[in-house]
Amino acid sequence: MPAPIKIAIGGAEGRMGHAIAAAVAADPALTIAARFDRPDATGEGLVDQATALAACEVVIDFTTPDASVALAKAAAARGGPALVIGATGLSDAHLAAIGKAAERAPIVQTYNYSLGVNMLAGLVRQAAKALGPDYDIEIFEAHHRRKVDAPSGTALMLGEAAAEGRGVSLSNTQRRTRDGITGARPEGEIGFSVMRGGGIVGDHSVSFIADDEILTLSHSARDRSLFARGAVAAARWIAGKPPGLYTMADVLGFTGRG
Repeated sequence: MPAPIKIAIGGAEGRMGHAIAAAVAADPALTIAARFDRPDATGEGLVDQATALAACEVVIDFTTPDASVALAKAAAARGGPALVIGATGLSDAHLAAIGKAAERAPIVQTYNYSLGVNMLAGLVRQAAKALGPDYDIEIFEAHHRRKVDAPSGTALMLGEAAAEGRGVSLSNTQRRTRDGITGARPEGEIGFSVMRGGGIVGDHSVSFIADDEILTLSHSARDRSLFARGAVAAARWIAGKPPGLYTMADVLGFTGRG
């Protein structure tokens, strides 16, 4: 029987860090080799980032964009370990830095590790392609009151899927806010709206709206363990892979890579 894959958990003292630790502990193919958090964190058993990188084969990291980029650069400088990055709110500069690090270390980066959400993205891509510009596209997302970025990374992922289906750039077609006298809706616009409140784990829907019908595709997350299980599956998959930037679509076998 092969030895368990050694996992380090970034952001170990956060809610997702605890959920990931539970998911790793429940998987006999994995073992927790190290836990780390912010330099000023004081949780029991925490180590610094350098110690964690040296101790593991894969890091699962659900922290902040800047922290994830710093982690990716540190892993690239060492030639590993592999990374599973789940930070949201990543800018183009953050994504470019992670992509550069992936030239030296294998990295899975996606905004949502749910199987259902990744299936939703595929359906959105197909619907956008089939229905065309006669159907307006509106993306709605709702999260808990503590979430700091908007629209969510998952909403943007769904927007990218819709734009890809139409063969256009999301940056050229998105509308993130509407206020005041906005004028008529431009053809091909992809709109976003946001709710924040309570303890909502994550709700996302994509509506395709014509003059005479509305098609809505949606997903609701009920527990954060959903994302932890997906991240653990990604960690199992990425262990031993060559350097490169991968997504959950690769992990699930949708692309044929790896």
